[in-house]
Amino acid sequence: MAERLERVRARARSTARRVLWWAWPSYPTSWAAVPGRLRPPVTQIVRLTVAAVVAYVIADTVSPGILDLTAPLTALLVVQATTVGTLQMGLVRVGAVLTGVLVAVGISTWIGLSWWSLAAVIATSLGLAKLFRLGDQSLEAPISAMLILAVSAPGLAAEVRVVNTLIGTVVGIAFSLLVPVSIPSARATGAVRQVARSQAALLDEMALSLTDRAPHPEEVAAWSAWTEDIGRDVDAAAAAVRTVEESRRLNPRALAADVVHPGLRDALDRLERCLAAERALLVVIGREAPAPGGDADQSFSPELRRAFAVVLDDVADALRGFGELVSAEFGRGPVDRVDDLVSRTLDLVRETRARLTELVLLDVDPRQQTGLWMLQGSVLSAVEEVLRQLDLEHIERRSAAWLQRLQG
Repeated sequence: MAERLERVRARARSTARRVLWWAWPSYPTSWAAVPGRLRPPVTQIVRLTVAAVVAYVIADTVSPGILDLTAPLTALLVVQATTVGTLQMGLVRVGAVLTGVLVAVGISTWIGLSWWSLAAVIATSLGLAKLFRLGDQSLEAPISAMLILAVSAPGLAAEVRVVNTLIGTVVGIAFSLLVPVSIPSARATGAVRQVARSQAALLDEMALSLTDRAPHPEEVAAWSAWTEDIGRDVDAAAAAVRTVEESRRLNPRALAADVVHPGLRDALDRLERCLAAERALLVVIGREAPAPGGDADQSFSPELRRAFAVVLDDVADALRGFGELVSAEFGRGPVDRVDDLVSRTLDLVRETRARLTELVLLDVDPRQQTGLWMLQGSVLSAVEEVLRQLDLEHIERRSAAWLQRLQG
């Protein structure tokens, strides 16, 4: 009964994580992290709203009495999360509108509106959009052309649309340059740290189960599903690191901000390789997991289980220390705290290697206990790979002084 209840709980935890991820990707793990997760979207909403209102006021001043929302609409589309993205979108938006307007004015002046001229306008606008590589804004060219054809004075409508498009574009670009977005280094650092914490939590759960008994197949399946969630955490962290890199381009705030994305990318690559080793370990554990109703000791002897549990628990501590180190190093942590975390993580790695040596000394006959021998070898290989990735002597640091302290 207790085993069945434990299996139900493991399945419920896995289902809850999946539902929460679907409802809120990269959800915060504590209430203290909620403001940090809500601040970026709220800031972007305010930037978009203010830019659109400013564009509307300027357009209404330039062309009073003409009800046209092209300027605020363009400002909304132009203002992106990064300055480079804003410039690119501004050029593409202006190109799309000018293409459609020129096609519409030319055809309406010489031919007029009919079903076949409408088809010619749409086809020509789309063809030019493909030629100019307008991308996602390709449909804006025929849309602008059709809006011009729909009015009784196409010349005036074309002039208003072009002017308001330019106003919205200029406002959007100026807004991004004068009020640049902050470089989300802290968010990217937290995302990388979350990957390390998630992996540590997975290993803690595995160690806890192995301490008491051999894992059930349902538990192994839940752990495998957990690795899929961690994989999504890795993707989210990679996107956050790319955002940091893109946010620095043409951003005045980059002059006073530390360059952290190379180190974060290296740390994330290491954690991704750790995850691959953990997945390989789960495959072997799943093969050796006792079948329902089978004898657990035939697959996992108590001595071997306890040794595995201790090693996995030490690896989890090392991963947590690595995550804390990343947070302190790239999150503007005090130098003394960074040094303490370096020493602590190195000590954890050394201790885990010592535990690993004890596991090697366990006597397992490969001819009589083939499954246990393969399991032991897989654990050794996976743990060694994780420890190799956590080797701090090869992690790129942001401070030359840190390198000197490490080498000394």
